[in-house]
Amino acid sequence: MYPDSAGAGGDPGVLACERAAVGARGRAPLAVVTAAFRPGRVAAIVGPNGAGKSTLLSMLAGERPPLAGRIALDGRPLPRWRADALALRRAVMPQESAVAFDFTVREVVEMGRYPHRRAPGAHGPAIVDAALQATGVAHLAGRGVASLSGGERARTHLARALAQLWEPRPGGAARWLLLDEPTAALDLAHQHQAMQLLRRWAHGTGVGVIAVLHDLNLALRYADDALLIGGPDGPGDVAWGAAAQVLTPAAVERVWGMRCEVARGADGVAQYLFGAPR
Repeated sequence: MYPDSAGAGGDPGVLACERAAVGARGRAPLAVVTAAFRPGRVAAIVGPNGAGKSTLLSMLAGERPPLAGRIALDGRPLPRWRADALALRRAVMPQESAVAFDFTVREVVEMGRYPHRRAPGAHGPAIVDAALQATGVAHLAGRGVASLSGGERARTHLARALAQLWEPRPGGAARWLLLDEPTAALDLAHQHQAMQLLRRWAHGTGVGVIAVLHDLNLALRYADDALLIGGPDGPGDVAWGAAAQVLTPAAVERVWGMRCEVARGADGVAQYLFGAPR
């Protein structure tokens, strides 16, 4: 586990939760989180249904405030960021991305360039093309999003988020990609392709990636860090640290009531085989 990171919010690029209470107004908190997410790493948010994972992600995106505590980027609380400035530093792929009109795939990905409209630069079209290629939807560019499968739509919205963050920021300011269950609609091959892409982005470009995941084996294989919330002991049952240290068989049995055995492939990465619930 990592040491308490309550004071890490002032570090450049860090997206920090400092005793951030997760939940809905008027209700008891689902979790109280202290964690310092660092750029250049993949972090998985995991936990059972209803634990507050999506709510926490929306707080990290600056879309809603914590019930108590604070969430800060570069040491500045998110409410003090202008929306246009924050949009140049972080992109969000929500769990469901409804599109009101039947835009084409290319038009949806072009929406990711909207925050750059005041200084669009000459590379916008090339960035859109590159994002389409990176997520494997370039051949769908002219199709309407309403005609796509769920997995194709998910990859389109991932491309939109990538297009938003494609270019480095002046001075090397950290960029953040926040994703809510990005693999839920994808088939087996595309799940791994998407996670490989996110890991390459994090390690290769320094972008910070935070993803809500239900598949623990994907988290173990691709995430550097893990935040486990929503265990049986209530709001204080939160674990944060290196993925392999947080997502242990003992934690899986304690939180989900599932027994698991460890299997290792040729690459040495631990993967879990699950038995019947206890």
